[in-house]
Amino acid sequence: RVVVVDSYQGKRLNSPNDLVFHSNGSLYFTDPPYGLAQQDDDPFKELEVNGIYRLATDGRLDLLATQTRPNGLAFSPDESKLYVANSDATSRQWMVYDVEDDGMLGEAHVFADVTNELGQGSPDGLKVDVMGNLWGTGPGGVWVFSPNGEHLGTIQPTERPANLTFGGGDGRTLFMTAQTGFYRVRVQVSGAVR
Repeated sequence: RVVVVDSYQGKRLNSPNDLVFHSNGSLYFTDPPYGLAQQDDDPFKELEVNGIYRLATDGRLDLLATQTRPNGLAFSPDESKLYVANSDATSRQWMVYDVEDDGMLGEAHVFADVTNELGQGSPDGLKVDVMGNLWGTGPGGVWVFSPNGEHLGTIQPTERPANLTFGGGDGRTLFMTAQTGFYRVRVQVSGAVR
Protein backbone atom coordinates (compact mmCIF):
# COMPACT_ATOMS: atom_id res chain seq x y z
CA ARG A 1 0.00 0.00 0.00
CA VAL A 2 1.30 3.43 -0.95
CA VAL A 3 -0.27 6.58 0.46
CA VAL A 4 -0.03 9.33 -2.15
CA VAL A 5 -1.33 12.16 0.04
CA ASP A 6 -3.11 12.21 3.41
CA SER A 7 -2.87 15.76 4.73
CA TYR A 8 -3.03 19.41 3.74
CA GLN A 9 -0.94 21.96 5.65
CA GLY A 10 -0.42 19.47 8.48
CA LYS A 11 -4.10 18.55 8.85
CA ARG A 12 -5.52 15.16 7.88
CA LEU A 13 -7.74 15.13 4.79
CA ASN A 14 -11.42 14.36 5.45
CA SER A 15 -12.05 11.36 3.18
CA PRO A 16 -10.87 11.75 -0.42
CA ASN A 17 -13.62 10.55 -2.72
CA ASP A 18 -13.24 10.88 -6.49
CA LEU A 19 -10.24 11.69 -8.62
CA VAL A 20 -9.22 12.51 -12.17
CA PHE A 21 -5.82 12.95 -13.78
CA HIS A 22 -4.90 15.90 -15.98
CA SER A 23 -2.81 15.07 -19.07
CA ASN A 24 0.17 16.82 -17.40
CA GLY A 25 0.11 14.16 -14.66
CA SER A 26 -1.49 16.28 -11.93
CA LEU A 27 -4.10 14.53 -9.79
CA TYR A 28 -7.31 16.43 -9.02
CA PHE A 29 -9.55 15.05 -6.26
CA THR A 30 -12.46 15.92 -4.00
CA ASP A 31 -12.39 15.65 -0.21
CA PRO A 32 -15.91 15.56 1.29
CA PRO A 33 -16.64 14.42 4.86
CA TYR A 34 -18.49 11.20 3.90
CA GLY A 35 -15.93 8.90 5.50
CA LEU A 36 -16.33 10.57 8.89
CA ALA A 37 -19.05 9.16 11.15
CA GLN A 38 -20.52 12.57 11.96
CA GLN A 39 -19.38 14.20 8.72
CA ASP A 40 -18.83 17.96 9.26
CA ASP A 41 -19.50 17.63 13.00
CA ASP A 42 -17.11 14.73 13.53
CA PRO A 43 -14.57 15.38 16.30
CA PHE A 44 -11.86 13.80 14.10
CA LYS A 45 -12.41 16.30 11.26
CA GLU A 46 -9.27 18.43 11.15
CA LEU A 47 -9.90 20.60 8.08
CA GLU A 48 -12.54 23.31 8.24
CA VAL A 49 -13.41 22.91 4.56
CA ASN A 50 -14.55 20.27 2.11
CA GLY A 51 -12.27 20.87 -0.81
CA ILE A 52 -11.20 20.28 -4.36
CA TYR A 53 -7.45 19.68 -4.51
CA ARG A 54 -4.67 19.26 -7.02
CA LEU A 55 -1.61 17.15 -6.33
CA ALA A 56 0.99 18.49 -8.79
CA THR A 57 3.66 16.28 -10.30
CA ASP A 58 6.26 17.94 -8.04
CA GLY A 59 4.33 16.74 -4.95
CA ARG A 60 2.78 20.11 -4.06
CA LEU A 61 -0.83 19.93 -2.85
CA ASP A 62 -3.05 22.92 -3.63
CA LEU A 63 -6.53 23.62 -2.28
CA LEU A 64 -8.27 24.88 -5.44
CA ALA A 65 -11.83 25.47 -4.28
CA THR A 66 -14.38 24.51 -1.65
CA GLN A 67 -17.94 23.21 -1.89
CA THR A 68 -20.35 21.99 0.76
CA ARG A 69 -20.26 18.41 -0.59
CA PRO A 70 -17.75 18.03 -3.45
CA ASN A 71 -18.01 14.65 -5.11
CA GLY A 72 -17.46 13.39 -8.67
CA LEU A 73 -15.32 15.37 -11.06
CA ALA A 74 -14.38 15.31 -14.75
CA PHE A 75 -12.47 17.42 -17.24
CA SER A 76 -13.88 18.63 -20.53
CA PRO A 77 -12.20 16.90 -23.49
CA ASP A 78 -9.80 19.85 -23.98
CA GLU A 79 -9.20 20.13 -20.20
CA SER A 80 -10.23 23.80 -20.18
CA LYS A 81 -13.11 23.07 -17.76
CA LEU A 82 -13.44 21.00 -14.60
CA TYR A 83 -16.92 19.83 -13.65
CA VAL A 84 -17.57 18.95 -10.01
CA ALA A 85 -20.70 17.38 -8.54
CA ASN A 86 -22.06 18.99 -5.37
CA SER A 87 -23.96 16.33 -3.43
CA ASP A 88 -25.47 18.67 -0.83
CA ALA A 89 -29.18 17.81 -0.50
CA THR A 90 -30.02 21.53 -0.27
CA SER A 91 -28.10 22.47 -3.43
CA ARG A 92 -27.91 19.48 -5.78
CA GLN A 93 -25.77 20.96 -8.54
CA TRP A 94 -23.01 20.35 -11.01
CA MET A 95 -20.47 23.16 -10.87
CA VAL A 96 -18.01 24.15 -13.58
CA TYR A 97 -14.64 25.85 -13.19
CA ASP A 98 -12.30 27.24 -15.82
CA VAL A 99 -8.92 25.55 -15.59
CA GLU A 100 -6.24 28.24 -15.70
CA ASP A 101 -2.93 27.80 -17.53
CA ASP A 102 -1.18 27.13 -14.21
CA GLY A 103 -3.69 24.38 -13.32
CA MET A 104 -5.51 26.44 -10.72
CA LEU A 105 -9.29 26.90 -10.96
CA GLY A 106 -11.21 30.03 -11.81
CA GLU A 107 -14.47 31.06 -10.18
CA ALA A 108 -17.21 28.45 -9.77
CA HIS A 109 -20.36 28.66 -11.87
CA VAL A 110 -23.50 26.55 -11.63
CA PHE A 111 -23.54 24.30 -14.70
CA ALA A 112 -26.83 22.57 -13.88
CA ASP A 113 -29.11 22.63 -10.83
CA VAL A 114 -31.41 19.71 -9.96
CA THR A 115 -32.19 20.78 -6.39
CA ASN A 116 -35.93 20.89 -7.05
CA GLU A 117 -36.11 17.78 -9.23
CA LEU A 118 -38.04 14.75 -8.05
CA GLY A 119 -36.18 11.54 -7.41
CA GLN A 120 -33.77 10.30 -4.82
CA GLY A 121 -30.10 11.00 -4.99
CA SER A 122 -27.75 13.88 -5.50
CA PRO A 123 -25.10 14.53 -8.14
CA ASP A 124 -22.31 12.01 -7.66
CA GLY A 125 -20.29 10.27 -10.38
CA LEU A 126 -19.31 12.21 -13.53
CA LYS A 127 -17.93 11.47 -16.97
CA VAL A 128 -17.62 13.44 -20.21
CA ASP A 129 -18.01 12.07 -23.73
CA VAL A 130 -15.97 12.93 -26.85
CA MET A 131 -18.55 15.58 -27.81
CA GLY A 132 -18.07 17.34 -24.46
CA ASN A 133 -21.43 16.25 -23.05
CA LEU A 134 -21.54 15.76 -19.29
CA TRP A 135 -22.96 12.48 -17.93
CA GLY A 136 -23.70 12.61 -14.20
CA THR A 137 -25.52 10.43 -11.73
CA GLY A 138 -28.20 12.37 -9.91
CA PRO A 139 -31.86 12.30 -8.86
CA GLY A 140 -33.47 9.25 -10.44
CA GLY A 141 -30.72 8.28 -12.86
CA VAL A 142 -27.96 9.50 -15.15
CA TRP A 143 -28.43 13.06 -16.40
CA VAL A 144 -26.91 14.04 -19.74
CA PHE A 145 -26.11 17.68 -20.53
CA SER A 146 -24.65 19.39 -23.59
CA PRO A 147 -21.45 21.42 -23.10
CA ASN A 148 -23.60 24.56 -22.67
CA GLY A 149 -25.74 22.98 -19.92
CA GLU A 150 -28.82 21.96 -21.94
CA HIS A 151 -30.47 18.85 -20.45
CA LEU A 152 -30.42 16.27 -23.25
CA GLY A 153 -32.05 13.40 -21.36
CA THR A 154 -31.97 11.10 -18.37
CA ILE A 155 -31.23 7.38 -18.28
CA GLN A 156 -33.30 5.70 -15.58
CA PRO A 157 -32.04 2.24 -14.60
CA THR A 158 -34.03 0.08 -12.20
CA GLU A 159 -32.17 1.55 -9.22
CA ARG A 160 -30.41 4.84 -8.59
CA PRO A 161 -26.81 4.76 -9.84
CA ALA A 162 -23.93 6.21 -7.85
CA ASN A 163 -21.12 6.17 -10.39
CA LEU A 164 -20.52 5.50 -14.05
CA THR A 165 -17.89 5.00 -16.73
CA PHE A 166 -17.67 4.45 -20.45
CA GLY A 167 -16.19 1.21 -21.73
CA GLY A 168 -16.49 -1.63 -24.20
CA GLY A 169 -14.43 -2.03 -27.34
CA ASP A 170 -15.67 1.22 -28.89
CA GLY A 171 -16.23 3.19 -25.67
CA ARG A 172 -19.99 3.32 -26.31
CA THR A 173 -21.13 1.19 -23.40
CA LEU A 174 -22.12 3.13 -20.30
CA PHE A 175 -21.53 1.14 -17.11
CA MET A 176 -23.35 2.25 -13.94
CA THR A 177 -22.83 1.10 -10.36
CA ALA A 178 -25.65 1.12 -7.81
CA GLN A 179 -26.31 -0.17 -4.31
CA THR A 180 -27.18 -3.72 -5.37
CA GLY A 181 -26.39 -3.92 -9.06
CA PHE A 182 -24.10 -3.14 -11.96
CA TYR A 183 -25.82 -1.93 -15.12
CA ARG A 184 -24.82 -1.26 -18.70
CA VAL A 185 -26.46 0.38 -21.67
CA ARG A 186 -25.28 1.08 -25.20
CA VAL A 187 -25.13 4.79 -26.07
CA GLN A 188 -24.59 6.78 -29.27
CA VAL A 189 -21.28 8.41 -28.36
CA SER A 190 -17.93 7.31 -26.94
CA GLY A 191 -16.60 8.46 -23.63
CA ALA A 192 -13.68 10.88 -23.64
CA VAL A 193 -10.43 8.98 -23.22
CA ARG A 194 -8.59 9.89 -20.02
